[in-house]
Amino acid sequence: MVLVLSRSVLEKILSMKDVIDAVEAAFKELEKGTAILPQRATITLTEKAGWIGVMPAYLGEMGSLSTKIVTVFDRNREKNLPTIMATVILNDPETGSPLAIMEGTFITAMRTGAVCGVATKYLAREDSKTVGIFGAGVQARTQLLAACTVREIERAFVYDKIINRAEKFASEMSKILNIPIEVREPESLVKESDIIVTATTAKTPVFDGSLVKEGTHLNVIGSFKPNVREVDEKVIKRAKIVVDQKSAALEEAGDLIIPIKKGIIKEDDIYAELGELVTGKKPGRTSDSEITLFKSVGLGIQDCAAAWLAY
Repeated sequence: MVLVLSRSVLEKILSMKDVIDAVEAAFKELEKGTAILPQRATITLTEKAGWIGVMPAYLGEMGSLSTKIVTVFDRNREKNLPTIMATVILNDPETGSPLAIMEGTFITAMRTGAVCGVATKYLAREDSKTVGIFGAGVQARTQLLAACTVREIERAFVYDKIINRAEKFASEMSKILNIPIEVREPESLVKESDIIVTATTAKTPVFDGSLVKEGTHLNVIGSFKPNVREVDEKVIKRAKIVVDQKSAALEEAGDLIIPIKKGIIKEDDIYAELGELVTGKKPGRTSDSEITLFKSVGLGIQDCAAAWLAY
């Protein structure tokens, strides 16, 4: 019998701390060469404002073989549906037989939060106390949860162009995390945040990068297409840049591709892949004054690890 795991079951069994640990282990495997990670196959449906990706992955040491099918349809909000929806299939790596089918939207949100939790662990200042979030959707919730898991966060700020979404996020998450959360405009959010997260569907930068203070860490996770971005070249030029995987970032991360094409930065200005930090090949943050930026386009190994953990 194939195990079917619904969202309600996954919400009960997956903790952010455990998913962060599993995702960190996956990036160690990627760096060591025990993971297999093909580039995802995608279809863009321009007239539908939609996108579908198929993401297979294998983690040899963990013994996990998975495929995620994920869709992003920008107009779903008008239909009261999630923008991102997904399904994950887990197979037995010894026989290929299907082990489980699970709701992948929650897996996606948790593993995306978790990868930024790993990055925050290595790149944010130890004394970081405030988090500012751009976007107030499902991803924003797990992003804040992850930041609070790896740092002692005392206050958070949120901005969303739909004000009632931001207000709902602030109310709900302050009760869950037991910290004050304020709705802010972009300028004050950026100036007062030790950690900044962008989790939006924006096509153009959501704040002025010159406002980012020294010592800030940024997690940039909303955009994954070469022609769109959430942050401008001002902050990209100032930051120590870490990516989930360089080849994927140079194919999909408009936040980096656009300034590279403009000649503002070079490919060599990407400091490290996350796997190099978690294996100790390169240090993460090396001073309290540097600005660090983690850019993730999302890798199948994250789903592979989270799905195995859930199974």
